[in-house]
Amino acid sequence: MANIELMDELYEIIVSRKKDDPKKSYVAKLFRKGRGHIAKKFGEEAVETVIEAVRDEKRLATEESADTLFHLLVLWADMGIKPSDVMDELEKRKGISGIEEKKSRKD
Repeated sequence: MANIELMDELYEIIVSRKKDDPKKSYVAKLFRKGRGHIAKKFGEEAVETVIEAVRDEKRLATEESADTLFHLLVLWADMGIKPSDVMDELEKRKGISGIEEKKSRKD
């Protein structure tokens, strides 16, 4: 399975669990707690990824990266952002210098 297909599949599973019982579904529990909690959880996982990277713990950084991506997908689902929206944005930036891309953003 191509990686983007896996991301799309996980996203759809996350969306489908929005209305599940929070006592039985971690995803539903996250949605019930709201976007602030979801964003905080994403941030926590991102920091844990950074910590393991700095410690040069490849396996742990890989595991934390998976947690980070999962929670990012939950955040996107809460905001109505599809993985394809992000991929489209990346496609637009392909071949553009990061410095030039940042200059082109509107504040």
